[in-house]
Amino acid sequence: MQTAVVTGGAGFVPSHLIDRLLGEGLRVVALDNFITGHRRNIAHLEGNPAFSFIEADVSEPFEVEGPVDYIFHMASPASPIDYVKVPLETLKAGSYATHNGLELAAEKKARFLLASTSEIYGDPEVHPQAEGYFGNVSTTGPRSCYDEAKRYAEAAVMAHHRARGVETRIVRIFNTYGPRMRLDDGRVVPAFIGQALRGEPLTVFGDGSQTRSFCYVTDLVDGIWRLMQSDCADPVNIGNPHEMTIREFAEAIAQATGTQTGIEPRPLPKDDPKVRQPDITRAKTVLGWEPVVPFDAGIKETISYFSEVVRGGAVSKS
Repeated sequence: MQTAVVTGGAGFVPSHLIDRLLGEGLRVVALDNFITGHRRNIAHLEGNPAFSFIEADVSEPFEVEGPVDYIFHMASPASPIDYVKVPLETLKAGSYATHNGLELAAEKKARFLLASTSEIYGDPEVHPQAEGYFGNVSTTGPRSCYDEAKRYAEAAVMAHHRARGVETRIVRIFNTYGPRMRLDDGRVVPAFIGQALRGEPLTVFGDGSQTRSFCYVTDLVDGIWRLMQSDCADPVNIGNPHEMTIREFAEAIAQATGTQTGIEPRPLPKDDPKVRQPDITRAKTVLGWEPVVPFDAGIKETISYFSEVVRGGAVSKS
């Protein structure tokens, strides 16, 4: 039985990744310090003999006993609210934690995958964004602790790959949604759904013309697993290229939830990207991957999850 280590394992995307890895027949060791993750995301795995959990801050050196075949470095705060609350921890997740994971990979002769982000492209001047675009990122803005941490993490991964021969993979994750997101994390999917379910106006920043591309979490996880199994050491975009304006997305959520509370405009935050759409040519060519979950089906599952959260009052870190 092969063993995978998943940092940030109690988070939204990592918890779904763990489900996939267990389904593939792997033993999984997850680590998390619960800054933004939550135990409820992995509670269903209690008693599974193939799963074990270590409560740890991977920004500090850590050890995993026994052989390790794969390391998925997923640990990092990943929402605008997090950047304000825990900027130093966000920087450490991209720097110290990445190095610690790479050291473990070198020691165990394991393959290492970095969960990077579309945010490394910043407020892009190229559209859609392909992996060869170097980005337009502010080093001092309110989002810089996340954007620059991930850019540094990519540089660290490639340095270990070139200098030490560590087998590495880099996935650039675009906007992802699905069950187990935190209702209060500030991203547009939980924000709009939560507001709609509570009968509140949907708060749209700016005029709503900025765009995002939404990928359902199981599609993302499939792309991550395919990338880890591939021979591609270059960064790969994984996301859904179907582009929507924020206003269109708000209208879709209002229709899906039956809300008639309307839209409330808010000032556009500093450095908020005006457009976001992945060029997934590399993923299609190298991995044979493209998203398959229709938006209507994915958003239905997500609304169903958040309906239970709102009814149960489990707003924080859900």
